[in-house]
Amino acid sequence: MLITFSKYHGTGNDFVMVDNRSGGLNPTVDLVEKLCNRHFGIGADGLILLENAKESALMMRYFNSDGRESTMCGNGGRCFAHFAHQLGLAGQHVLFNGIDGFHEAYLLDNGNIRLRMIDVPVVESAEEGFFLNTGSPHFVVFVRSVENVNVDLEGRLASKSVNVKNGGTNVNFIQPVGEKVLKIRTYERGVEAETLSCGTGSVASAIAYADFFAISEGPVELLAPGGTLRVYFSHEGDGYKNIWLEGAVSHVFNGSIEVNDL
Repeated sequence: MLITFSKYHGTGNDFVMVDNRSGGLNPTVDLVEKLCNRHFGIGADGLILLENAKESALMMRYFNSDGRESTMCGNGGRCFAHFAHQLGLAGQHVLFNGIDGFHEAYLLDNGNIRLRMIDVPVVESAEEGFFLNTGSPHFVVFVRSVENVNVDLEGRLASKSVNVKNGGTNVNFIQPVGEKVLKIRTYERGVEAETLSCGTGSVASAIAYADFFAISEGPVELLAPGGTLRVYFSHEGDGYKNIWLEGAVSHVFNGSIEVNDL
């Protein structure tokens, strides 16, 4: 079977994108893992399928590089919006469904893509950080220097010890470096390693930062190894609403790969 794909990245968080409206691709764990393998496949942090949804909107299905279907991916959602636009399925305003519900995105004149994220009703304080769900579970830890954190080691330990009953968590290490400006590094479950940026993690980190310092609205700027993201929000009651994630998206190349060759 020949798979036609597009390779995208959102601030260094990279994805294999496939138009699967025909339903011809059966994403088994083994196949996804091989497609995302950086040595023997295409190479990516995850696979994203564009499919039809029952609600007459598009459906985004996201699979981590370990082959398993996962929760929402913010950078992936922004890439998905650009992919749908490139396919002629949407204009500058893109509507689609994700595993966490309905989303909308805008292709901005400056080339960035702004994606609406789910509301965050509660931020849970833990002894060493904050736990919250922004479409994916995240544990946010304040550190003095993100450069000095062993993300793969410390992130893996935290990932396996928080939210254990629900498969663990993603882990974000953040360092405030200015007013509403954070440096961030992320350990992603399912990738089981540090990624160059994380959309849902940037949202979680901005919200945790706002909750700790009693900040009522964004934007908060996140400086990740792969680029800069901005998170907009408003603090309403005990939670956070009107949450938007904005940043650059790059269409890297198109290609095709024979599944049997894997």
